[in-house]
Amino acid sequence: MPDHALSTKPVASDGIGEMEPDSGAVKRRSSSWRGDAGPQAGATQLRVRALQLLTRRDHSRAELRAKLAGEAESADEVDAVLDVLQEQHLLSDQRYAVQRVAARGRRYGDARLKQELRQTGVSDEDIATALPEAGNEIERCQAVWAKKFDSLPQTPEERAKQTRFLQYRGFSGEVIRRVMRGTNQ
Repeated sequence: MPDHALSTKPVASDGIGEMEPDSGAVKRRSSSWRGDAGPQAGATQLRVRALQLLTRRDHSRAELRAKLAGEAESADEVDAVLDVLQEQHLLSDQRYAVQRVAARGRRYGDARLKQELRQTGVSDEDIATALPEAGNEIERCQAVWAKKFDSLPQTPEERAKQTRFLQYRGFSGEVIRRVMRGTNQ
């Protein structure tokens, strides 16, 4: 079959006119989807990607910046998208910190929660605002300890083991001592 016969042969008829195959349709669609249509399309794609990430869970600004950095042409482009998201209250370090503390506060002490939030780029002010959401650290430590251990330690080895476990969970030394003495005040 000659090549010219393919281009003149009708593919579909809808009663209005005949359409011919467009061999470049897939190529044009995929290149414009990647943001090759200009700088505005790149920012739009970054915004779409940021919103996809934010619909799964809240992210800190630093986390989102790191995730979008590989998809952007410049750091300024990422910062511009993040600024718009913050203005629209779709991105908030304070909200992220409160949600993170609420989710992980039952299992961890204040020191561990602070460390995790600092690693994700949350400011000390936002951390200080979020930590009270976790509740009383002594009560949380008591609950974690009771779930793991049956009784107060009887030997120095048991005491060391229980202390290390609670330290790993991020509870302060004073809180651990109170729990090990069996006092909750």
